[in-house]
Amino acid sequence: MVDYINVIGAGLAGCEAAWQIAKRGIKVKLFEMKPKAYSPAHHMDTFAELVCSNSLRSNQLENAVGLLKEEMRLLDSIIMKCANVAQVPAGGALAVDRSKFSQMVTELIRQNNNIEVINEEIRELPKEGITIVATGPLTSEGLSKYLADFIGEDYLHFFDAAAPIVTFESIDMSKAYRAARYGRGTDDYINCPMNKEEYEFFWNELVNAELAEVKDFDREVVFEGCMPVETMAKRGKDTLRFGPLKPVGLVDPNTGKEPYAVVQLRQDNSEGTMYNIVGFQTRLKWPEQKRVFSLIPGLESSEFVRYGVMHRNTFLNSPLLLDAVYCLKKSPNIYFAGQITGVEGYVESSSSGIVAGINAAMDFLGKERVIFPRSTAIGALSSYISDSSVKNFQPMNVNFGLMESLPLKIRDKRKRNYETAMRSLENLKEYIAKCFEM
Repeated sequence: MVDYINVIGAGLAGCEAAWQIAKRGIKVKLFEMKPKAYSPAHHMDTFAELVCSNSLRSNQLENAVGLLKEEMRLLDSIIMKCANVAQVPAGGALAVDRSKFSQMVTELIRQNNNIEVINEEIRELPKEGITIVATGPLTSEGLSKYLADFIGEDYLHFFDAAAPIVTFESIDMSKAYRAARYGRGTDDYINCPMNKEEYEFFWNELVNAELAEVKDFDREVVFEGCMPVETMAKRGKDTLRFGPLKPVGLVDPNTGKEPYAVVQLRQDNSEGTMYNIVGFQTRLKWPEQKRVFSLIPGLESSEFVRYGVMHRNTFLNSPLLLDAVYCLKKSPNIYFAGQITGVEGYVESSSSGIVAGINAAMDFLGKERVIFPRSTAIGALSSYISDSSVKNFQPMNVNFGLMESLPLKIRDKRKRNYETAMRSLENLKEYIAKCFEM
């Protein structure tokens, strides 16, 4: 028997898994193909690279992803530890300076004496020992082919999209303004208002803009949470106004009224020199992005430091393949973690790495598995991806609908969510004390 656990992939889930294993005194071989090879969406040579938004979404307990973050903090999450330090202003959300965040995760991993980092592209699984596959939705072609043969199931595919980023100094603040929706919280977002004429012209140009070719895109399923803005726009002229361009609660100080539509920008680094265009994931050609997005009031002379890109995502038909600890049913020494399992989102991916890492360690030590209860957000996610009754499996963000209902009905949604969160945290603390030492 080998005296270490293999973790393939140093993304969010892989780093979480390696961290959880190493803290239990077990050696880890962490394989990462960068910088020798890169996926189409990755550019930095550091770990835990955020390729889409720099936001880890809500930090509020009344929101399921906010609850999941707090649960992860209780479980000593390396991702939450670094995100808290690299945080940038984002109202009630947790957004980070993506470069500082990635660098901090990398340093903590490399400084851990129980973790050996091996820069090598893995094309097939190790023959011996326990292995966690955390190669993400952009698993390399070689390993994808191997896994397809190994598990005996076809993959499901969908496409994901990243939003463009512009420099702050190129935003015309005489037209744009800072405001929080309904005046709640701090004014962390920059808002670009549109009147009806401006919006309709922008919409027309957007839906008729030239798209970049992405192989097999039209035959693929696009996850709703990262839908390209032009795809959303084509659903109807007002779809964007009820989605990412919703103006409600964002009064323009120049007019004293709510605009017809509003494009929001969110700070992308701690210095506040870069902002990403919220909800503008896209597969437009780069010159078209410059032309169309420059029609937005305040962005006429915007300088793009990154254009939006489309990339292929891959995930397993997990309910048929995985159990509640992300272990492969047909091969109990193989675990999966991250978006390849069908959990959707940075935080959800990280949480799956925690579960897989803890249980790979328990397996290695000959101890009982840790199956988190469905009254917790982290347990509800692992229950969902392993629910064999799910027939049309699709990627899922964490949400209160996945969790066990409260015994007493509470009509007010905000109060109900808060009480659910309080129960979850209490149950998780008790479970941690009962099952293992942190």
